[in-house]
Amino acid sequence: MNATQIQNALVLCMILGFAATEIISRRYKNTVHATANDTKLELFMFLSLLAISQPLAMLVTAKLGAWLAPEYKDILADWPWWGMAGILILCDDLTQYWWHRLSHSPLLWPLHRAHHSAQYMSIRITFRNNFFYYLMMPGLWLAGVLIYLGVGGLVYALYVVVKLTVIVGAHCAWRWDEPLYKIPALRPVMWVVERTISTPATHWAHHAITQKDGVGHYKGNFGNLLFIWDIIFGSAHITQKYPAQVGLKDDQLFGQEHWYHQMFYPLFQSKREYSALKFGGKIYAEDE
Repeated sequence: MNATQIQNALVLCMILGFAATEIISRRYKNTVHATANDTKLELFMFLSLLAISQPLAMLVTAKLGAWLAPEYKDILADWPWWGMAGILILCDDLTQYWWHRLSHSPLLWPLHRAHHSAQYMSIRITFRNNFFYYLMMPGLWLAGVLIYLGVGGLVYALYVVVKLTVIVGAHCAWRWDEPLYKIPALRPVMWVVERTISTPATHWAHHAITQKDGVGHYKGNFGNLLFIWDIIFGSAHITQKYPAQVGLKDDQLFGQEHWYHQMFYPLFQSKREYSALKFGGKIYAEDE
C-alpha cells in the first residue's frame, strides 16, 4: 500500500469507529435529530470537499509550482519527519485557526454559519460548511504547496489521520473525554490534553447556542487539531462541561435556512426576513 492508500484506510477505520460509538452509546439516536435539510447540506458539502475543493487546490498548486518554480519541486523531500510535521502544523493548523477565527467576523460569518446551524453534535457535521469556506481556506492551498515542495508521503498521510481523528472526535456525539474527567488519577493528564488538542468539552462549548451559562464560548475555542493556539492567542475557555444546547438562536426563532443558501451563499441568498445569508444581513446577536 502507498501512503495515500494507508491514509484513506486509516481515516475510514477512524470514521467507522466513531460512528460505532455514537450508535452503541445511543447518543446518535437520543441527541441527533437531523432534518432532510441538514442531511442534504452535510452530504453535498462532504462530497464537494472530496471531489472539488481539495483536488482543485492540489492540482492548481502543482500546476503553478511546475510553471513558476520548477526548481523547487521536492526541495523539502529530505527533511526529517519532525521538520515536515512542524511546517505542516504551522502552515495548515495555525492558519486554519486564524481562518476559523476570522470566519466569526461579520464579513466571513456567512461562509461558516452552516457549521453552527446544526442543532446537534455528531461526526456528520465535521465538514458542514459553506462551499466557499473550504475553497478559500488558506491551509488547504498551503498544504498543496508543501506537497509540491516534497512534504508528502507517509508523514503527510499520518498528519492528516491524526488531525482528522482529533477533529472528528471533537464533534462526535459520544463525548470521549467525559468519562476520563471522572477518574481522579487522570486529572493531570486531562489538564494537559485539553490544553493541547481540541476535545469535545472545548469544541462543544464553541458550538453552544448561548454564552450566558458560563459554559458556552462561541467567541473562542477556535482550534482544530491544536487547542494550544487558543491558549496562546487568548481565545480559550475551559470548563470540562458541555452546553445544554448547540446551534443558532436565530434558527430557533425564524426557522432553518435552506441548505443551498447555506452551502452556496453568496450565489444563492436567503429569503428569510432576519438572515446573515443575504446582502445587507447581519449576525444575530444573543442580546437582541
